[in-house]
Amino acid sequence: MLLSVLDQSPIRKHGGAQDAVADTIALAKACDRLGYHRYWLAEHHNSNSFAGSCPEILIGRVAQETQNMRVGSGGVMLTHYSPLKVAEQFRMLDVLYPGRIDLGLGRAPGSDQMTAKALQSGPQAWPIDAFPSQVFLLRQFLDDAAGRSPLPDDHPYQGIHAMPRAATPGPELWMLGSGIHGAVYAAELGLPFSHAYFISTEGSEDAVKEYRGRFKPSAACPAPRVSLGVAALVGETEEEARRLAASRNLWVVRLLSGQPIPFPSPEEALAQPLTPQEEKLLGTVAKRSIVGTGAQVRERLTALADAHGADELVVVTITYDFASRLRSYELLAQAFASQPAA
Repeated sequence: MLLSVLDQSPIRKHGGAQDAVADTIALAKACDRLGYHRYWLAEHHNSNSFAGSCPEILIGRVAQETQNMRVGSGGVMLTHYSPLKVAEQFRMLDVLYPGRIDLGLGRAPGSDQMTAKALQSGPQAWPIDAFPSQVFLLRQFLDDAAGRSPLPDDHPYQGIHAMPRAATPGPELWMLGSGIHGAVYAAELGLPFSHAYFISTEGSEDAVKEYRGRFKPSAACPAPRVSLGVAALVGETEEEARRLAASRNLWVVRLLSGQPIPFPSPEEALAQPLTPQEEKLLGTVAKRSIVGTGAQVRERLTALADAHGADELVVVTITYDFASRLRSYELLAQAFASQPAA
């Protein structure tokens, strides 16, 4: 089982964006030493909870600070951007760090609707239903720049090339999704699929089944590949893990209630009075995360991966303080390293 990381650069209460970015770099260096396979940076806008607004910049810094992991976006919200510009950003990253760059693509706004409008380049911005065409065009630019497949003579952009053009492999493309749409896009375009289970658990197995059933092989991805994005937290004891998880759980409740906040301390989260409706929502939120000791979390994650036929877990862990977040990733790596061979 491959273990990877999704880092949203969370902002804790009484902290700031600069602290969050510094934590991202420190965590990436540690996870590289721990043997994690890839490290993905998220994209969020106009948020007081996450500092990661431009993964293409953080990717370069994280790749510079690490040696072994693949580094990429989890993901770039392509509906906001020009496919050519995204292709050039990730071509440059691939030239700097050949064979280590991933380009995970998503169609969600990563923001509220007003912010999504502000991100648009003008009135001719791409509509949401143009997303598959954007992905196809992006891949054409990337293949052309790597010398794999030049744009056809009758292509509307023939003669336009994503720069820099170089004999490097190019970023590894992934389709991200939390439902059936992402699964179908990945299948039709012949891309690996990473299901965001931490966002939506409902219908996840059906989405993966649909992906496999409709998959069309491509040169870069001849067979279906599935990873699972999961929220997990490991503590020295189950009690400690559940205490630490209170921070993220309350944050999700507030977000879903339209009251987004920076991540609170466990003590503040546990002392927060909740309405009956919020208590019910809190129970639902808690079930979307896998929390416990290393052995407990490993067992549940392995079962989840088996149910989805996933061979990779992309783990997002959020705690109030950096030390416990780092310790969770350490304990998780130890738990899987000690797992007996099947």
